[in-house]
Amino acid sequence: MKNLKIRGVWLVLMIAGFYLINFLVGAGVIDSFIENMIVTIGINIILAVGLNLIIGYAGQFSLGHAGFMAIGAYTTAIIVAKLPTTIGFYVSIFAGIAIAVLFALIIGIPTLRLRGDYLAIATMGAAEIIRVIINNLKITNGAAGMFNIPNLASWPTVYILVCVTTIIIVNFSRSRAGRALQAIRDDEIAAESVGITPLKWKLAAFVLGTATASVAGSLHAVYIQTITPGDFGIMSSVSLLIIVVMGGVGSYTGTVVAAVILGVLDTALQSLGALRMLIYAVILILIMMFKPSGLLGHYELSFTKIWDKISSRSNKINPKGEQS
Repeated sequence: MKNLKIRGVWLVLMIAGFYLINFLVGAGVIDSFIENMIVTIGINIILAVGLNLIIGYAGQFSLGHAGFMAIGAYTTAIIVAKLPTTIGFYVSIFAGIAIAVLFALIIGIPTLRLRGDYLAIATMGAAEIIRVIINNLKITNGAAGMFNIPNLASWPTVYILVCVTTIIIVNFSRSRAGRALQAIRDDEIAAESVGITPLKWKLAAFVLGTATASVAGSLHAVYIQTITPGDFGIMSSVSLLIIVVMGGVGSYTGTVVAAVILGVLDTALQSLGALRMLIYAVILILIMMFKPSGLLGHYELSFTKIWDKISSRSNKINPKGEQS
C-alpha cells in the first residue's frame, strides 16, 4: 500500500510538471529559445542518467557514450528520410536501440573484463570506431552529415521519454540486478565468491545505458534536424561525464540537478562563445576541490524515506498529542 502511494506521488509530480510546462508555453512565458533549452536539458538527462548507471552503479568508467548516441541519431535520420511520419520516428527509435544493443554486446563482452583507465581507453576507442564507420559510409552521407531531417519531436515527446527512460533505469538500479551491480562495484572478488557473475551484470548495465543513449540520439536528430559525425566526438562523452561527476556519481537526483544547472548556464552564456567552456572548467575544479563527491554525493530524493520519517514521528506522539 505504501509503495503504491509513493508511485502515485511520482506519477502526479510527472503529470504536474508536464502541465506546468504546457501552461507556460501557452502563456508565452516559454518561447522557442527557452523551449530549445528545455529539450537540450531533457536529452542530456537521458544520456547522463544512462551513463550514471554504467559508472555509478556498475563501476565501469566509460568514455564511449557519444558513439551510441550517434547510432541512434543516424538510424533515425536514415529511416525518417524514407518514412517521415510519427510511426517512422518510433520505428527508428526501436531500430536504433536494437543496433546500439548489438554494438554494446560486441564491444562490451571483451572490454568489460578490463578495469579503470584501461576500460575508459577501450570504450573511447570503440566510440571513435563507430564515428569513423559513420564518417565513411555512403548511406550516412559521410563527413558532410545529414540535413533537413523531418522535425518529428517537440518538448512533450522529450519530456515523456525522459520520464520513461529514467523510470526504467531507476527501477533496474533498485532491483536484484542493481544490488548485484553495487556488490560488484564495491568488491568484485567478494561478489563473485557469493555466486554473482560480474560480467553478466556489468554487461546488462552497459547494454541498458547504451540503449538509452540511442534514444537520446534519435531525439537529437529529429529536433536539431542536422547531424554530422563531429557532433559525437570524445568531447561529447566528456561533457556527459562532467554532468555525472558534478551531480554525484551514483546519484540520479544529482545527475538531473547538474544537467539542469549546466543546461541553463550554457544557454545564459551562449554569447560568450568558447569562453563558457573555461567557466565550466573552473566550476568543475571548484566542485572537485570543495565537494569532490559532487553536488549531491550519493543522495537520492526518496519519498519512501520521507514517508518513513513522517510515520516514525507520528508513532512517537500519543493520542493526546503529547510527546512520549
